[in-house]
Amino acid sequence: MAEVIRMPLLSDTMTEGKIVAWNKKVGDKVKSDDVLADVETDKATMEVTGYADGTLLYIGVPAGEAAKVNQIIAIVGKDGEDFSALLDNASPATAAATTPAPAPVATTASPATAAAPLPAGAKVIRMPLLSDTMTEGKIVSWNKKVGDTVKADDVLADVETDKATMEVVGYEEGTLLYVGVEAGNAAKINEIIAIVGKPGTDVSAFVAAEKSGSNTATAAAPQQATAEAATAQPAVQQAPAAAATDQRIKASPLAKKLAAEKGIDLTKVSGSGDNGRITKKDVDGYTPAAAAAPAKQATPAAPAYTGGAEGHTDIPLTQMRKVIARRLGESKFSAPHFYLTMEINMDNAMASRTAMNEVSPVKISFNDMVIKACAMALRKHPDVNSSWMGDFIRQNHHVHIGSAVAMPDGLIVPVIRFADQKSLSQIAADAKQLYAKAKDKKLQPAEFSGNTFTISNLGMMDIEQFTAIINPPDSAILAVGAIKEVVVKKGDGFAVVNTMKVTLSCDHRSVDGAVGASFLQTIKKFLENPVTMLV
Repeated sequence: MAEVIRMPLLSDTMTEGKIVAWNKKVGDKVKSDDVLADVETDKATMEVTGYADGTLLYIGVPAGEAAKVNQIIAIVGKDGEDFSALLDNASPATAAATTPAPAPVATTASPATAAAPLPAGAKVIRMPLLSDTMTEGKIVSWNKKVGDTVKADDVLADVETDKATMEVVGYEEGTLLYVGVEAGNAAKINEIIAIVGKPGTDVSAFVAAEKSGSNTATAAAPQQATAEAATAQPAVQQAPAAAATDQRIKASPLAKKLAAEKGIDLTKVSGSGDNGRITKKDVDGYTPAAAAAPAKQATPAAPAYTGGAEGHTDIPLTQMRKVIARRLGESKFSAPHFYLTMEINMDNAMASRTAMNEVSPVKISFNDMVIKACAMALRKHPDVNSSWMGDFIRQNHHVHIGSAVAMPDGLIVPVIRFADQKSLSQIAADAKQLYAKAKDKKLQPAEFSGNTFTISNLGMMDIEQFTAIINPPDSAILAVGAIKEVVVKKGDGFAVVNTMKVTLSCDHRSVDGAVGASFLQTIKKFLENPVTMLV
C-alpha cells in the first residue's frame, strides 16, 4: 500500500519548510534510506528521508515552494498504484473514511481486517525528524497524560535522539486521547506517538487497526491467509517459509539494516513488535541457538585455571555512538585526507588573554581565541570554508565554527554561528552556553548543525599533537594540542617559550596542500599577534 511522506519537524521552532531541491522525480525507485529532498527551515537546510521502499508516485510540493509541518509532500508505493484516496484528506485514515477503497481491497478484505478511519477532529502526532541523522527517537518522558488539555505550543514529550534530548511539540490543540509509545521505549520516524482531539472521542478502533496493520494491509494478505489455511501444520513451522523473502518479513528498516551488518537471518529472529514485527531491540538481543549444547554438557569440563578468569562486557550502542561511527567512517574512507602540522608561539596569546580577561564580562579561553583566529582566517581563505557536494564544491559565504565537545556517550559539535563577526567575549559567552547545553543533552538541531569548519581541542588533556577526522560536510578540521614550554636558542643563549601544535586535516577533493598551508600561516599570524584579531 502507498505510503504518505509528510513534511517532518526539522527544528523545534519550525512551522513550515521550503523544498530547495528534489533528489528524486516521479517514477524513480526509492529505498527507505534515500534522501528524497533538501528542505530549508528557519534554522538550516536539511535532508528529508522517506523511510519507505517503492516508486515515487507523487510530489505534492514543487521545488522552491514551502509546505506546512505534517503536510503531504510525496507518496511512495507500487508502480501504477492508485493513491488518489490519500490526497482527499490531510490524514490517510480520514481519506479512507471519505473515499471508497479501491475495488480489489473492498471485495477481499473482511470486516475484521477493514481499515478504520480516524474520527473527525482527531489529529495524529508522529515521531518527528529532530536531526538530519535521526532514524528513531526514545521517549524519555511524557509531559502530558491521557485526558490532559494541550495547546499547539505545549511540549508533549522529551525525546532522546542520536544527538541530544529534545522537546516534541504537537502543534495541535485539544485533549490528549492516546499515547502510543510509553516512556522508555523508542519510536521510528513518522510512527504514531499520540492522538489529540475532542474530549471523549473514541480512537480505539483506529489504534487497533494501526496495530494490526489493517490500515496498511496489501492485496497479498488474502493470498497469505489462503496459503496458511491450506495446510494443517502448526503456524510455528510455517513461519520460516512465510518469511523466506525479505518482502514478507515484518521488520523495521533499521532492524533489517542491523541484521545485514551482523549477518543475522531475520527468519530466525522472534519479533516483539505489533503482529510479530521485528525491531532493533530484537536484533540486538538475538543469540543464535547452540545446536551442539547437549553434547557439550555431556562432556566433562576441563579443570579451570584458578589464577584468573576471562570475561567481557557487551555495551549496547547509543544512538549518538552509531551516528559517530557511520558519519566519521564515511568521512574517513570517502574523503581523501591529508594533514598539515604547524607549531605556534603562544607567548603573546597568553599575555593578551590575561589582559583581556581583566575587562571581559566572561572568561576567554585559549580555545575561544583559536575559534576567533580560525573564523577570521576562513574569511581570508574561502576555499577552506567549503563543502564537497559530489559534482560541485559549495563555497560558504558565512562562517559557522563547530567546536567538538566530549560526552560520556560520544562526541557532539555545538556550532558558534557567524564567529567571524563576533568579538572574543561574545564567542566565549556563546561557547560557554552551548557546552553547558551539550553536557545536559539540551542542544537543539540549529545548535549542532550547519557548521562550515570544525575545531577539536585536546590540549586540556595534555595531548601535544593529534590528527582529527573531518566532520562532514566540512572540508577541513583543526586538531589543537596542548601549550607546552620548550627551550629554544635565542641570541647567544637559550630561552623558554610556550608553543602549541595544530594539525589541519583537509579533504583533498576541495582543499589543496598550498591552500591549507596558507590558511595555517594566517592562523599562526593571528595567534602570535592577537591584537590583529581586534583591529
